[in-house]
Amino acid sequence: MIMRKVGIMGGTFDPIHIGHLILGEAAYEQYSLEKVLFMPAGRPPFKEGRKGMASNEQRTEMVRRAIASNPHFELSMLEMNEDGMSYTYRTLEKLKEEHPDTVYYFVMGADSLMYFDTWMNPQRIADAAIIVVATRNHMPQESLDEKIRQLTEKFHASIRKLETPNLDISSSQIREWVSQGRGIQYYVPDPEIHYIEEQGLYQDI
Repeated sequence: MIMRKVGIMGGTFDPIHIGHLILGEAAYEQYSLEKVLFMPAGRPPFKEGRKGMASNEQRTEMVRRAIASNPHFELSMLEMNEDGMSYTYRTLEKLKEEHPDTVYYFVMGADSLMYFDTWMNPQRIADAAIIVVATRNHMPQESLDEKIRQLTEKFHASIRKLETPNLDISSSQIREWVSQGRGIQYYVPDPEIHYIEEQGLYQDI
């Protein structure tokens, strides 16, 4: 059987930015993926409307606009649950159950990999997907390599490196710049910038 290969980019995406998109594209190219799913995480209803933060609907629409021009990027609402509780192992197992002919490549940053042991059911994550970790210049390669070795041994995980440009940008930084009236052109796709302006997002944080 020829297995399909699909990438997964999960996150809060508040807002999604060019760094997320470059990671997704790098994974697509480096591992010859069929497509990459962008999967905004749900947020508990009691946290909706927090000062300065976008709603579930707004975060979803920003992702939709940001990836619209890329034919191999796809929006997935799988983690946008009513109770807001999104666990990676549940998501991956559900996908594997529905698509047994697919190998999933779960993309994460090197910083997240360092705390992988503390995630909910890390063994089940390792069993359900290949983990793709984006390298960052601020983290010594020796430290990253050692962590990969430890996790591979502990969980029998398949962990692969993703070579990407070192873009030091974060969603919190974007929100701060918007609140200060600074431009975010080139950091965020234009259709998403228009939406942020239309909705008056991140003005008061």
